[in-house]
Amino acid sequence: MEASKHSKHPLRPPVGSGVIRALSVADVIIRFIAIGGTVGSAVAMATTSETLPFATPFVRFRAEYRDFPSFMFFVVANSVVCGYLVLSLPVSVVHVVRPWASCSRAILILFDTVMLALVTAGASAAAAIVYLAHRGNARANWNGFCQQFGTFCERITWSLVGPFSVALLLVALVFLSALALALARRA
Repeated sequence: MEASKHSKHPLRPPVGSGVIRALSVADVIIRFIAIGGTVGSAVAMATTSETLPFATPFVRFRAEYRDFPSFMFFVVANSVVCGYLVLSLPVSVVHVVRPWASCSRAILILFDTVMLALVTAGASAAAAIVYLAHRGNARANWNGFCQQFGTFCERITWSLVGPFSVALLLVALVFLSALALALARRA
């Protein structure tokens, strides 16, 4: 067995390498779960539309996600975060193999934090419109339209679960990476 540069004794593995490796495996698993959450929410929102049936075929009322800029931002934000998570997977896997890589882990912390802000902004913007769709605003004389577009409102409401869950997962990723960095520096 070769001597590690992080160990004082040539035959012992570095202290805490098992813990750091376990944190790295958890990082990979959380990234896969977050990818599923962002893809599911973006697809659910992007495919949401409903047309109200009326007696005449010439007059139809249709609700689509493209009618609301906040929903378009929601889909774009989730897509960007999903793309980032897919691109960061190889780096995360490298951390399983080489748990002492600290520069790339610090870069992941930075980008994970930026993606946390992006997914939170997209989810918050969409949540505000979903609230208005359900409740309306009496002061602005806006009526809620979810009584008419029930299926549309149900889908857009449930599509908000993913990004807020992904935001919590990204917080966990930042915490895990920071803990692994601290353990690597201490050893």
